[in-house]
Amino acid sequence: MPGYVLTYFPVRGRAESTRLLLADQGASLTDVEVPLADWFSGKTDLKKNAVFGQLPKFQDGEFVLYQSNAILRYLGHKHGLAGSNDKDTARIDMVNDGVEDLRQKFSKLVFFEFETGKENYIKNLPNQLAPFEKILSQNSNGTKFVVGDKISYADYNLLDILHCHLDLSPTCLTAFPLLAAYTERLAARPQLSAYLKSEKRNKRPITPKHKQ
Repeated sequence: MPGYVLTYFPVRGRAESTRLLLADQGASLTDVEVPLADWFSGKTDLKKNAVFGQLPKFQDGEFVLYQSNAILRYLGHKHGLAGSNDKDTARIDMVNDGVEDLRQKFSKLVFFEFETGKENYIKNLPNQLAPFEKILSQNSNGTKFVVGDKISYADYNLLDILHCHLDLSPTCLTAFPLLAAYTERLAARPQLSAYLKSEKRNKRPITPKHKQ
């Protein structure tokens, strides 16, 4: 299989869940990093040529795709990570939409309200995490994945946003034993574990304003 190409900024951001998926699946990926200064100055034509004026940009041979969740769904279907039947596929999509809702709230905090809103955000975080704990509890008592007995693209997206919140508040999963165990279980998958420990992963901040 020819390798994939992912073009994004030198951060984890909205590209990281794709990186997690591909690392875990043992797929070849070339990361093309675009300096933020080049993006905003117009030095590169990437912004002008992007469908919605945004990154990440994903390439599978001559096929080009934008929008992080569309990329995840595409790879989920291509690699058999999108459910084994219509109902499971719909449930996986539902969970992924829930992750997107949480990601937007996290992004709003980091980019616009970090100094003034961090305390209230963390205080309210249990209300945001509780639905995911409940979803896990309804599938094999939380011992497997968000849907069924096979990992899905939504699992990689959820793992990434949980990592973001653990960085923000290391104790945020204390009241959620299923989510805590789930995060550790997924991170222990051999190829995923190797990526999570890699220099290329750990040199990237979560966002441009979120230094390690």
